Amino acid sequence: MKKLIALAFLGSLAISSFGQATKKIAIIPQPVEVIETPGTFTLPKVVIVEGVGSGVTPVTNYLKKKLTTATAVTIAERTSGPVYTVKLALNTKADAVLGTEGYHLTVSTKNILITANQPAGLFYGVQTLLQLFPKEIESPTVVKKTWTLPCAKITDYPRFAWRGLMFDVARHFFTKEEVKQYIDNMVRYKFNLLHLHLADDEGWRIEIKSLPKLTEVGAYNVKKVGYFGTFSAPTADEPRNYGGFYTQDDIRELVKYAKDRFVDIMPEIDVPGHSLAAVSAYPELSCTPGAENYHVRSGEVIMDWSVRPPKALVDNTLCPANGKVYEFLDKVLTEIAPLFPFQYIHMGGDECPKNFWEQSQAVKDLMAKENLKNMEEVQSYFEKRLEKIVESKGKKFMGWDEILEGGLAPGAAVMSWRGMEGGIAAAKAKHEVVMSPTTFAYLDYMNGDVAIEPRVYATLRLSKTYAFEPVPDSVDAQYIKGGQANLWTEQVYNMRHAEYMTWPRGFAISETLWSPKAKKNWDNFVTRVETQFDRFKVADIKYAPSVYDPIITASQTADQQVQVFLSTEMKGLDIYYTFDNSFPDNHYPKYTTPVVIPKDAFQLKMITYRGNEPIGRLITIPVTDLNKRAGKK
Repeated sequence: MKKLIALAFLGSLAISSFGQATKKIAIIPQPVEVIETPGTFTLPKVVIVEGVGSGVTPVTNYLKKKLTTATAVTIAERTSGPVYTVKLALNTKADAVLGTEGYHLTVSTKNILITANQPAGLFYGVQTLLQLFPKEIESPTVVKKTWTLPCAKITDYPRFAWRGLMFDVARHFFTKEEVKQYIDNMVRYKFNLLHLHLADDEGWRIEIKSLPKLTEVGAYNVKKVGYFGTFSAPTADEPRNYGGFYTQDDIRELVKYAKDRFVDIMPEIDVPGHSLAAVSAYPELSCTPGAENYHVRSGEVIMDWSVRPPKALVDNTLCPANGKVYEFLDKVLTEIAPLFPFQYIHMGGDECPKNFWEQSQAVKDLMAKENLKNMEEVQSYFEKRLEKIVESKGKKFMGWDEILEGGLAPGAAVMSWRGMEGGIAAAKAKHEVVMSPTTFAYLDYMNGDVAIEPRVYATLRLSKTYAFEPVPDSVDAQYIKGGQANLWTEQVYNMRHAEYMTWPRGFAISETLWSPKAKKNWDNFVTRVETQFDRFKVADIKYAPSVYDPIITASQTADQQVQVFLSTEMKGLDIYYTFDNSFPDNHYPKYTTPVVIPKDAFQLKMITYRGNEPIGRLITIPVTDLNKRAGKK
């Protein structure tokens, strides 16, 4: 028996003009087709939300919660009837255009109708519907106002099936509630895959009951703040109590929470490198004598990145020549596989240093026995054995693109992070690929200029992220499952900063993965980003305003002076600057052409304006830093 869910709440009858309403259609990701129609829809006093078909309950519950939170809805149940305000209906005959995640959304002056082939489509239709509401729908408390929506007909479906965000909870631990919060934010923009990086040198974050030391020892390190990777080594008297882990019940709760929002969770256990937390708990997994003295990393230096390939100063690898390692991995995967219904398990494979393997007699004996010519083939041997373990648990094997080196495991899927090249090679070999290249999709990179952002090794601006195209011309598109952005958290200490690093670049990734390639347009996109900023302010979600800040470069002139070049990602912004140490506003010089640094100037200050209002942040750069950028000694 199909049930009706009735929602009653107060709403005024004021109707805004059609011209005003069209300004409110600023949806991210951009739908396949939006047809604006005359008029507005105004919510009446009694709203009937009809959810038709099995599997629709989580969607109606989600919509009910959003409405009751912001609009003081009173819920009343009633039986089915011809009148509805919002109707969520599964198609009795599949619409071939929509697929499994597409939807039709019609907002008329009388009611709202969302149809889809599957409940996921209805859920994404609801996300679009909520973006048609005034920004106050994001309020955590009731807002008394007129709730009007622009009338429109929308047809929408995703370009890619894999639309992911990777959240590194290993470098810094994020609580179960914080992970839920991350899920809530990502589903607004139709992401459907959360990749949880659960194990690394800095922490093992998932309970394995048959291996209790993984969390007793491996889940905790010494708390440090500052720039990760430069910390002093912890002393023996510093408490190792910083961190945490998810129990298996926690994981079940997270998986259900995500599933109710049509998100799959893919676990990652990063091996054979990045395994210091595991080795600290079980030193017998190492090839290296003295591993019993190792500790979970707290951000101190353990690798020499100045050489290629990088050299490990502490052996953070599992031993590929040790049978106990494969027994260990079998135990881990035996417990992990049933917790995650998603078909893939990610097993890392990246940045594995080989210098300690080169010194190991056990590895040399393995090479002789298996006729392995080099260390890349040693890792390939490891990956192929690991793939068999993963497959024995009924799962598919995925790894970072380093697993290509030395020969790819037969059924492995590749996540390409070192640019697009690994993904291209894997696709040409007819392996499944997910594109997540550093060049476009690494959310741990700085949002803007190093002068104002927390310092990391590279900058990735919003416009560059928006230029991401997951399907190279040289490959068969059928092997590209989709893409994702990755938030590594070495320098991310808390949830507010995780939000700052994810948004708005997450908007750009969502549009790349959902919207038709032909519909992407930077100028149009960035205006919609600003609309989302307004919604984030209401929702109290932090975001990076770096798109308003100038792009700053410097070079030397023929007479060895340094000139500064300033530009903006967004059109319509003016840059005002000063070299006299005072604070510039729109009464100061406006940048129009490259500026030569005055002879004795100490610092450059700049700020962007839109019209007569400041919009960017005040940025200060010492002249010494500008000289370095110009290559002047």
